[in-house]
Amino acid sequence: MSELTHFNTKGEAHMVDVGAKDVTHRRAIAEGYIEMLPATLDKIIQGDHKKGDVMGIARIAGIMAAKKTADFIPLCHPLALTKVDIQLEPESDVAPRVICRATVETKGQTGVEMEALTAVQISLLTIYDMCKAVDRGMVIGNTRLLHKAGGKSGEWTV
Repeated sequence: MSELTHFNTKGEAHMVDVGAKDVTHRRAIAEGYIEMLPATLDKIIQGDHKKGDVMGIARIAGIMAAKKTADFIPLCHPLALTKVDIQLEPESDVAPRVICRATVETKGQTGVEMEALTAVQISLLTIYDMCKAVDRGMVIGNTRLLHKAGGKSGEWTV
């Protein structure tokens, strides 16, 4: 395991200098889900929720969040993203839930893992916000990085 990079030699938090790193194609995929009552999932699938297209709005929120990650995470670099793809899939086999998978890409000097993770969380929080009037017991869970590629450390997959 590598050393923690967000601390200088005095132990103070700092933003990592990536200026000497090569520009490479970077990609990260993250995933999470929100569990809910079966009736809540039915409303989302049928599209008859009073607040509108829940998954469409959650997708846009995730894209916006990926682009703003450096505003939320203090030591993240602002990045010019080249791709943000948010996939929202309703599922009822395991439990009534919506699975969110975010793929984020850039050509840059640092990775996009935080952008992918942020996109998943904000997409799922948006679903919670839009559905909380009918289901306050929803649970967001298992948000994690599935894959990262690019840069000196190369490829990593769960």
